[in-house]
Amino acid sequence: MSGTREGGCLCGAVRYSAAWPPLATVVCHCKNCQKQAGSALSVVAVLPRDGLTVSGDLTTFQGQGSSGQAVYRKFCGTCGSPVITDTPEAEAQGIIFIKAGTLDDTADLAPTLHYWKRSAQHWFPFPADVDWLDTQ
Repeated sequence: MSGTREGGCLCGAVRYSAAWPPLATVVCHCKNCQKQAGSALSVVAVLPRDGLTVSGDLTTFQGQGSSGQAVYRKFCGTCGSPVITDTPEAEAQGIIFIKAGTLDDTADLAPTLHYWKRSAQHWFPFPADVDWLDTQ
């Protein structure tokens, strides 16, 4: 069933509406995602760019991915919640990534791919039925 899903930051200053279901739901274990999330991993929903509408102000931190390309990490400047990750390559492909934990309803999320397994925390149990890549 196609529709939309709502989400936003912790304090509510940033809200969004996303086309649903996502094109993919993936887990990233790279060191940059771990640091940005303050956790062992980051779960992102991959959406068509034109399927995302955001209200409120996002602050952008520009980092660099392992390929050298820019990575734009967009977060609420008030509460610090990470909301969106974007790259020039994603823009060229017409996609964008939302942090899945910012969705109001996460009950049906089912990641099917894990990136950067080689950077994963040693204690993380990879599900047997989910694909993974050593890098990206």
